[in-house]
Amino acid sequence: MKRVKPLRILLTGGYGFIGSAVVRHLLARTDATVVNIDKMTYAASPAALAMHAGNPRHIHIRADICDIEALRAAFAAHRPTHVMHLAAESHVDRSIDGPAEFIRTNVVGTQVLLEAAREHWSRLPQGEKAAFRFHHVSTDEVFGSLDPGDPPFTPETPYDPRSPYSASKAASDHLVRAWHHTYGLPSFVTNTTNNYGPWQFPEKLIPLVTLNALEGKPLPVYGKGENIRDWLHVEDHAEALVLALTRGEPGATYCIGPRQERTNLAVVKAICATLDRLRPDPAGPRERLITFVQDRPGHDFRYAMDPSGAEAALGWKPRFDFETGLAHTIRWYLENEDWWRPIREKTYAGQRLGVTA
Repeated sequence: MKRVKPLRILLTGGYGFIGSAVVRHLLARTDATVVNIDKMTYAASPAALAMHAGNPRHIHIRADICDIEALRAAFAAHRPTHVMHLAAESHVDRSIDGPAEFIRTNVVGTQVLLEAAREHWSRLPQGEKAAFRFHHVSTDEVFGSLDPGDPPFTPETPYDPRSPYSASKAASDHLVRAWHHTYGLPSFVTNTTNNYGPWQFPEKLIPLVTLNALEGKPLPVYGKGENIRDWLHVEDHAEALVLALTRGEPGATYCIGPRQERTNLAVVKAICATLDRLRPDPAGPRERLITFVQDRPGHDFRYAMDPSGAEAALGWKPRFDFETGLAHTIRWYLENEDWWRPIREKTYAGQRLGVTA
């Protein structure tokens, strides 16, 4: 029997929240080699992969995905069999304050990576060329906003992005599909819902509220807290992404979600209740700290995903229900203050820790 060679995956954004979860999954559960292209911005977390320090199957290249020569060098040196593109600016509030960097990274960076991948793919022997895949990881926000009774998003839902962030991701999705249809690059897209879990940067809703509640600070909730999101544990997402890497069909779109819709206010109250149970506050229940703040511009009301197509095609279903996953996440933050405390105490010039969902 012919021995199947291990995958060589060029993965962008591997020190980010979702990217590092994918890298950990690949190194722990497969024999793949991961070439991790990461620029190491403010949201990168070297500690998230510290357990794999010295692992010869993890190769970090510090490079910007907008740097075509750096990408060409990486493809030439490591000859990847697959690409997983996760590098992106992803914080909606930051995109409202400064959209230019989102256009540069999410749109221009994706175009540059596609060109480097196409050049590499075009030179591969026929068998390797047929097996090559370019997996682009995207968001449910490209589909716009749902009303309470609307059916969830599917791969056929028309795009309707509402923020600079979602518009930049929509553009990158379209570029990936264009490179498939125009040049034949064997690429596909996965869109997912709000992720949460260990190692998430403290500007995002669940870690921000968790750490504010732990410190007795106000818990900011946009508007009346009625906006609805579908919450997926990052380890479940990582598993789905790795399955898609080898089972995904060129030209396809896979909607990955857990069917775990919650209002933002319900999420904040669940965080309070979980923390009250795990680490009671002598001052009383933490719901007292909930503070409603002015809604952000163009705040989408609801996101929800129909994952039935992805479940059938990939053979995947999430392991975590929201309550179990939230408790798992909060315990992680309670046990890893040495990671998040310096981030919380650091002052970013022209930046802020905000709330988003």
